Amino acid sequence: MFRFIFRILIAAAGLWLAARIVPGVTADGWPTLLIAGFLLGVVNAIVRPVVTVLTFPLTLLTLGLFLLVVNAAMIGLVAWLLDGLAVHGLLAGIEAAIVTGVVSWVGQVAMGDAKRERD
Repeated sequence: MFRFIFRILIAAAGLWLAARIVPGVTADGWPTLLIAGFLLGVVNAIVRPVVTVLTFPLTLLTLGLFLLVVNAAMIGLVAWLLDGLAVHGLLAGIEAAIVTGVVSWVGQVAMGDAKRERD
């Protein structure tokens, strides 16, 4: 349960940072960001695998760079579902996907280190 909540918080932090530094991405506040973090987790668990499989030839052709567009589309889907989060344009979505991905990676490293210290 701790890992699930930690992942939501990390996704919310990534979206918050994206809203702060990426022009074209706005968020109303922390409650919206927490809901967006939860929705992003659900969308990444259910929708993203299907879209990734369907776009596999294009991903191969672009040597994996199309996954940035897929990630941007997932953030755009969350913004479409949630009124307080807005992503204006594909470039803003790609930049938000990069920022959120880096923050998520840092969070995963921190979670992995915390797990090793407990054991």
